[in-house]
Amino acid sequence: MLSCPSPDCRSKAEMRHTCRGTINLATANITVEDSCNFIISNGGAQTYHLKASSEVERQRWVTALELAKAKAVKMLAESDESGDEESVSQTDKTELQNTLRTLSSKVEDLSTCNDLIAKHGTALQRSLSELESLKLPAESNEKIKQVNERATLFRITSNAMINACRDFLMLAQTHSKKWQKSLQYERDQRIRLEETLEQLAKQHNHLERAFRGATVLPSHSPGGVGPGKDQACAGKGDVSDEDDENEFFDAPEIITVPESLGHKRTGSNISGASSDISLDEQYKHQLEETKKEKRTRIPYKPNYSLNLWSIMKNCIGKELSKIPMPVNFNEPLSILQRLTEDLEYHELLDRAAKCENSLEQLCYVAAFTVSSYSTTVFRTSKPFNPILGETFELDRLEENGYRSLCEQVSHHPPAAAHHAESKNGWTLRQEIKITSKFRGKYLSIMPLGTIHCIFHATGHHYTWKKVTTTVHNIIVGKLWIDQSGEIDIVNHKTGDKCNLKFVPYSYFSRDVARKVTGEVTDPSGRVHFALLGTWDEKMDCFKVQPAAGENGGDARQRGHEAEESRVTLWKRNPLPKNAENMYYFSELALTLNAWEGGTAPTDSRLRPDQRMMENGRWDEANAEKQRLEEKQRLSRKKREAEAVKATEDGTPHDPYKALWFERKKDPVTKELTHFYRGEYWDCKEKQDWSSCPDIF
Repeated sequence: MLSCPSPDCRSKAEMRHTCRGTINLATANITVEDSCNFIISNGGAQTYHLKASSEVERQRWVTALELAKAKAVKMLAESDESGDEESVSQTDKTELQNTLRTLSSKVEDLSTCNDLIAKHGTALQRSLSELESLKLPAESNEKIKQVNERATLFRITSNAMINACRDFLMLAQTHSKKWQKSLQYERDQRIRLEETLEQLAKQHNHLERAFRGATVLPSHSPGGVGPGKDQACAGKGDVSDEDDENEFFDAPEIITVPESLGHKRTGSNISGASSDISLDEQYKHQLEETKKEKRTRIPYKPNYSLNLWSIMKNCIGKELSKIPMPVNFNEPLSILQRLTEDLEYHELLDRAAKCENSLEQLCYVAAFTVSSYSTTVFRTSKPFNPILGETFELDRLEENGYRSLCEQVSHHPPAAAHHAESKNGWTLRQEIKITSKFRGKYLSIMPLGTIHCIFHATGHHYTWKKVTTTVHNIIVGKLWIDQSGEIDIVNHKTGDKCNLKFVPYSYFSRDVARKVTGEVTDPSGRVHFALLGTWDEKMDCFKVQPAAGENGGDARQRGHEAEESRVTLWKRNPLPKNAENMYYFSELALTLNAWEGGTAPTDSRLRPDQRMMENGRWDEANAEKQRLEEKQRLSRKKREAEAVKATEDGTPHDPYKALWFERKKDPVTKELTHFYRGEYWDCKEKQDWSSCPDIF
């Protein structure tokens, strides 16, 4: 039986007086279980499982109950406003009364002090009056009169202070009830918001499961659909029991993959194509390819169900790098490898190195800066957080003329140092610290740090920083990524500058999505080139010609008005075939995790959990990821214990230092940053990795 407070109720005591077994609608939890069933619970011992004749009938019941619940909550709120003091919990009332009692006692103490001040002040004035009646020198009488006046002022001020304190106490007593109601209202609103988000996430997850169940292949297809379906039903039963608790622990059940799906691709992948080739056999086949022939495919991404809310609900407001996440959120690349992907359009820097004009060179550097975001448009998965000391090398000296090295130089905050050099006349270096915040509806990723590009022939030294990346629809809806902010690229030798503006997406804007605009100026501020394009497709350059203004002065002619001067600086390469099944990797990204001999034992290619995930063994990858994280925690605690012991003994102790990079002050930006030591490639040639730590 459900109860709703009647408008005729005289008090809350009457509203609480209900028959045994009833659930008050104002505090009831209404949860949809499946197409016909729904649950009503009071969050405690009373839970009713109800079944409708059809899904339409169930929805009519749920809608009617939600409307009744909203009405009941409104009636309770109106009852609170009418002056009933029982809305405040007994604990809050006791605390409030104690506070008021303390304030009253303090005011009484002040009143006592006021009486004493008045008494002693009167006596002081009497004494001063007696002194005035005595025959004293004129100078003494003047001094006594001044003291008398000051004593009077002091007594008046004391009386005013006491009156102000008394007024404050009366005001606190008058408004305390109103403040308490406001606080309670905010608490209730927060609880309702959390419950609404939870309910929305559950319904979304239920719709996803229903859709996958409707599109699953017949039972004779390989991979064993039958057991998977049974397990999904069992999982659904577990979810229906969650209403009696505030914490939810269904994530491990969903992350765990049935053995029949762990090693084979079935019809559950994105393309819908089935295959009998095991993922291990595919990877073995890839290892047999020659070194020169780069791999063009990786095992397809399994389509595993995941309850996002069960994991993300405890992450709101926290930094993402400090939250243990399952590999279901990841892609089989590390942040070091993602950082190396900035070099996908390295030919832009090759062209810039050949430019004789510094302003034209700056245009190509700006295009290279924008091109580094083109790989993110569909890449909504999170890369692996590198372990402290983890490295990644990319040697393309023979094919493309450059080689690159990254190292994780800090764990909290996470920071990676990157150094790339090209025989075509340029060097790129950067140290990026990743900070991120989960805001409930979206995730903000803020890369901190300066990127440097130096051209050997001219000595031109460019610096810039990255913009903010935002991942939208974290809980409900299709994930999508946007870039927003401004980038200032500065040539520290000539003073030339380029300002790039990444326009954030807006539903109400008629502009093209993912738009980027820019201007290239000389040290005097005069614009020579205008840049226009999108960060996911291409960037064009327009030469700005000076034109005479109406008043005889010089006016800028915008480059996009002179179509004949358009030059396409950069255009995105098409994605490989079936990229949607391979995490939307580009051609370069597909090769980054391919096994290579002779790399350092700390290389990301050798990370076991990342390799297992790429091969589709996500349950084993999750277990291995936990092992590696625990090993890293033990190493950190050991370093901290050594530092404490050294401090107690008074002996010097060196903090953690990167192996291939050295931290020192940058002469250009005056920041402390990591510079490449210059020893890695020599060690690789000698195959001397004795200094590398055991991190895997």
